[in-house]
Amino acid sequence: MNEIIQFGSLELRFLQSGQDMDAGLDLFEMLLRPGGRMPVPHYHESWDETVYGLGGTSTWRIAGRDVDLAPGESIFIPRGIVHGFENRSGAEARCLCILTPGVLGPAYFREMAALISKGSPDPAAMREIMTRHGLIPAPQS
Repeated sequence: MNEIIQFGSLELRFLQSGQDMDAGLDLFEMLLRPGGRMPVPHYHESWDETVYGLGGTSTWRIAGRDVDLAPGESIFIPRGIVHGFENRSGAEARCLCILTPGVLGPAYFREMAALISKGSPDPAAMREIMTRHGLIPAPQS
């Protein structure tokens, strides 16, 4: 598998999907353009996430704390922990994302790309797609 999915400020290159590996893991490279971010902080109940920095610096907000991810560094986000990310650096950032077990797959990202390609996406529609695929939007404060 080598599928590229682009939407907004993100480009994902899916390398492995749990759907093809008996749910072992999902593995994708993420390119985050300057100013890009995950617009809806969230958590997942069914998988853990490990992120390894490949290039540039991205900032991850994990359980209310900002963590900069630079090349050669990694972060672990256990299931149930609210997180999001953004690129404040002014340069592209790349990371490798590993979801275990691999139960998300590329379908979520395809749906989000289709929604975002229509222009200004409806936040309720984004939340519905997220929830259906196992990403639980964090309560808004």
